Formats: sequence, structure tokens, C-alpha cells
Amino acid sequence: MKNLLTKLFFGKDDKISGFIALGIVALIALGCSCGDKFDLSNIGNSGSNSNRTVANSSDTPFGDDTDAGGVPSDTIVQSMIKETTSDFASAIETEDFSTLYAKSSSDFQSTYTEDQMKDVFKTFVTNRKRILPSLKKVPETTAEFSPKPSIRTEKGLEILVVNGKFPTKPFAVKFEYEYVKRGGEWKMLKLIINM
Repeated sequence: MKNLLTKLFFGKDDKISGFIALGIVALIALGCSCGDKFDLSNIGNSGSNSNRTVANSSDTPFGDDTDAGGVPSDTIVQSMIKETTSDFASAIETEDFSTLYAKSSSDFQSTYTEDQMKDVFKTFVTNRKRILPSLKKVPETTAEFSPKPSIRTEKGLEILVVNGKFPTKPFAVKFEYEYVKRGGEWKMLKLIINM
């Protein structure tokens, strides 16, 4: 089984391997394959990482400017996804995922360690010379959403779903992000990037 997973994740096509690994990370983080026993509202209170100190979240600029459906304004969503993508680019460049990890939700942190996160994105680190030019152009690019950002509720929690792409060159940065509202702030719950 281990050899099959190794071939699947680290085979000849790094793009497919990376996308599959990110998809699995997202499924586990969201509980999509965990059945009815997965409870996002309690996940931060259990597990070996629950005592981990998280960076002070008061420095995030994302307020409560929302529409009738609870979706933050376009300006706030653009700011959130640009920050997440920039933190991801920095993590890939430096091989240090601590900032990105510290800004993630307690739900994400109780599911993964920082080392596991680094391991999942190993393909991106290996190919950083090819992908960093596009990732570094994200801050001055406007994201194109497909579909429009929306809110879904899971286990009584609001989850912001943001999918789309940054039309950067030489590669577009396609993303699937989800943020969970914790303590009045949006925290990263799901991170899938495809290039």
C-alpha cells in the first residue's frame, strides 16, 4: 500500500501528484471522507496539536463587511486570498511553513502538523524556480472567481468558499480556499493550489 501511495503521490507527473496530495489534504481537513463522526466544532479541543500556541490573530485585517448572505466584501476576500497565496509563496521559497501554519484555523492545525504540511507541498518546493515567478505576481493581480464566493454552514460553523484563479504569467494560479469563522475572524481551513 505504501509503495502504491508513493508512486501515486511522487510519480512522474508532479502536477498530478501535487493536485492529488492537495485534494487528499483538503478532504481530510474538511472531513469529507470521515463520515458522520467528524465534528469541526470540537476538533480544536482534541488531538495532539490542540495545545499548540497559535500566533496572535488580532493582526489580521479582515473585518465583518459582509453582504446579506454573510459573504465578506470583494475587497476583503481579495485581501484574504492574496495574503494566503503570498504566505504560501513565501513558505515554498523558504521551505518554512510556520507563518502559513500559524495563520490557519485551529481545525486545520489539529488535523496536521507543520511538518506534514511541508511534506504535502514537497512537489511545489522542488519546482519552486518554475512556479515562484507566478506566485509572486499574485499581490498585484485581481483574482477571478468561479463561482462567486459563498458561505456554507457545516456543524453550525460558517465556512467561506472561494475558488478561482489569478491570471498570472507564465502560469495561472488556480486556487480552492475555504476559511472558517472563528472568534469573529476568517481562518484558513482548506488550501488547494494548482498551476
